[in-house]
Amino acid sequence: MSDMKIDTVKSSNSGILDSSSRPQADAFTNSEAFLAGVSSCGVTLIEMHARDSGIPMKAIQVTIEGARAAAEPNRFATVTMTFEIAGVSQSQADELVATYRGR
Repeated sequence: MSDMKIDTVKSSNSGILDSSSRPQADAFTNSEAFLAGVSSCGVTLIEMHARDSGIPMKAIQVTIEGARAAAEPNRFATVTMTFEIAGVSQSQADELVATYRGR
C-alpha cells in the first residue's frame, strides 16, 4: 500500500483550494475538493430522505477517503465513506445510507 496516495476529508473541514501537485497544509487539494463534493452530496441526500421519511435525524458526519495508486494518480482505486448519524436507530441509519447508495 506504500505506493498509494490517501486523501481523507471530514465533513467539518473547510478551507481554500490548492493544487494536488503542491499541497498546502491549510488548503484542500483538487482531489480533496472532489471528495468533499461527493460527501456533501451524500449528506444532502440523507438529510432530505430523513426529513421526507419522518426519521428524526439530529446530526450527520461523514468521512470520505480516496486512495490513488502512484502509477495512476488521476484515478481513485478505492473510495470509502463512513457515516455517523445521531438521533436514529441502527436500522434507520442503515436505511438512510442504503438510500444514498442506491441513488
